[in-house]
Amino acid sequence: MAKSDSQPTLFDAPDFSIEEQQNAKGLIVCGVDEAGRGPLAGPVVTAAVVLNPDHIPEGLNDSKKLSEKKRDALYDLIMQYAHVGIASASPDVIFEKNIRGATLHAMAQSVKSLAVKPDLALIDGRDIPPGLPCRGEALIKGDSRSLSIAAASIIAKVTRDRMCEVMDKQHPEYGFARHKGYGTAAHMHELETHGATVHHRADFRPIAEILERKN
Repeated sequence: MAKSDSQPTLFDAPDFSIEEQQNAKGLIVCGVDEAGRGPLAGPVVTAAVVLNPDHIPEGLNDSKKLSEKKRDALYDLIMQYAHVGIASASPDVIFEKNIRGATLHAMAQSVKSLAVKPDLALIDGRDIPPGLPCRGEALIKGDSRSLSIAAASIIAKVTRDRMCEVMDKQHPEYGFARHKGYGTAAHMHELETHGATVHHRADFRPIAEILERKN
């Protein structure tokens, strides 16, 4: 396992150069990313994607740089043409392992769930998850550097947003479909009014403080 030696800070757009170098050696590469580390509620979701070099959807980029409509369209194309593995960690797992540990655990699970076994996992960020079934390389700002990571960021983001829509139907008073569990003013108001749900992360400070006051 290794971390990338070069850590540039600015990128025009992700490309497929790292993957092409490894593919030329006969190696399979997946990109891995997460969505939902910061919210106060809901799971953290991770995805691993092995792109088909002959069917790379146009417009792949860091999910944060895309509109919801564009993300949804790319999600469908990625699911159609690529190998995809998805995993999540619930608020209970986040409480048990902390958010970093839960995220890394889910990342490893998403790679393990791929229908093909990769030889190299490109991980967005600084950390290489323990328990990977292959070699890992951490890429800072990887979703702006690697098309495989960008694809994983889209899968993770869309999957989590759709999970938040389910949460919203279960607890419509909280507005999960709008704020996706982030600590917006409206979300904090509903927390103070209604208390925390099973979807809230009990170890995150605002939730812990509310739970302590309610008890």
